[in-house]
Amino acid sequence: MKNILIIGRNELRLFLKSRTSYIWLFVIPFLFMYMMSLASYGTDKSENRFPPVLVENNDTGHVGRHFIELLCAQGLWRLDPAKDTKNKPVVGIRIPADFTALLQGKKNTNVEVYPIDTTRAADAAIIEARVIRALITLNSDLLEASTATGLKGLPSEEALKAVRAKPDPVSLTATFAGKQPVPSGFNFSLPGNLVNFLMMNLLIFGGSTVAVARSAGTLRRLMTLPVRRGELVAGQIYGLWLLGLVQIVFFLLVGRFVFHVNLGANLPGVMLVLIVFAWVAAALGVFIGSVLDAPDRVVGVCVFASLMLAALGGCWFPLEITPDWMKTVAHCVPTGWAMDALSHLISFGHGLETVVTPLLVLTGCAVAATAAAARWFRV
Repeated sequence: MKNILIIGRNELRLFLKSRTSYIWLFVIPFLFMYMMSLASYGTDKSENRFPPVLVENNDTGHVGRHFIELLCAQGLWRLDPAKDTKNKPVVGIRIPADFTALLQGKKNTNVEVYPIDTTRAADAAIIEARVIRALITLNSDLLEASTATGLKGLPSEEALKAVRAKPDPVSLTATFAGKQPVPSGFNFSLPGNLVNFLMMNLLIFGGSTVAVARSAGTLRRLMTLPVRRGELVAGQIYGLWLLGLVQIVFFLLVGRFVFHVNLGANLPGVMLVLIVFAWVAAALGVFIGSVLDAPDRVVGVCVFASLMLAALGGCWFPLEITPDWMKTVAHCVPTGWAMDALSHLISFGHGLETVVTPLLVLTGCAVAATAAAARWFRV
């Protein structure tokens, strides 16, 4: 195990030592990711949307604060104009200064919702619906708190908190009827390009590294050391897997903080899928480098293979818009299973339990590719 770790870390160091590696690992995937998202910007129809809003709370009373908590519970992304200057809110929500006082006096009061970005009508409709739900919840909380305490006036802040702490007797589960919404925007371009370039980079770097090391006699010299053949193969795969992990972490951070992709509570599942997929790509890269001799031929085969796998697996276009036979073909390659799992987690907001089958298939592909690389590995 020690030899595997040493070989893997050394391979990673050599990869990151080349400036060209940074271009293929970070720059080119970022540009592809951004350009592919422009075609569908503003038309994202995924389930777990968090449109940005600007909340102006002019009320100093406790009901205004309670209403903001209800807005947040509805999934609205509140922007702070002093801190977040790059993002533009879709609409603004203004709570009047006398909000609590008017309710205390049993008088009607209004919450104002006004447009800011008129080009995002779909997001504005989502926000309006969630504001209405928050207002209905507020009135229900006020009624329940007043009934529970027997007060005729406005319930206190503690009474409202006690109401919110109770479990809801009725729950509502909302899902799309029929077909899933088509992934679009950064919710599609992030996982699509990440899967595409993970496969391409690990195939090219892995295959060419093994081929060059064999032609230069490096592998033969390593075998003179107290290193077993299996450790050498595992070390090569481990080094490529570490390289894939670097790319995964970088682009998940970019997706979350630059593109504002909603990873949410599904981030562990997304990481798990990408980690297993990186294992598949790394093992395939070592396998190709083992069966082919010329480094230039290895690069050509790896580029062609990665492009075909990306196209067949739905990295360039959502599989939801393809005919049934294309969906069947996509699930014959590892990229299709990876995209299927990532779409469930990122675009549709499903839980980890929905991607158990893709994870098992990807793990099987990784084990098979590792066995093949070990079987045909040549020094």
